[in-house]
Amino acid sequence: QVQLVESGGGSVQTGGSLRLSCAASGYTSSISTMAWFRQAPGREREAVARITTGGLTRYVDSVKGRYTITQDKASNTLYLQMNSLKPEDTAMYYCAASRIILASLPSHYQHWGQGTQVTVSS
Repeated sequence: QVQLVESGGGSVQTGGSLRLSCAASGYTSSISTMAWFRQAPGREREAVARITTGGLTRYVDSVKGRYTITQDKASNTLYLQMNSLKPEDTAMYYCAASRIILASLPSHYQHWGQGTQVTVSS
């Protein structure tokens, strides 16, 4: 089993920055891909950034150039640096882990954190 605990959410104004963290514990050797998903009220959960254990990354178009996903293997911590935030970035953000390389769908992720709220005001 894998446990994921997010932190770092909060409220910022348009143009601000936040960094999310996700501490992973447990059977982390089973993980091939980690990702940050977000879900706004009334919308589907979407993968905004993904990273494999080998360092391959993928971003949804709406965050390219603004978000950066990184991982610290020594501490089993996943990060999401979010810059130039916009009101449309407001959502609950979730850390997730998958056994599938570059998994993109929520159903492909076996482990989830509890989520951290990001609110961007205009």
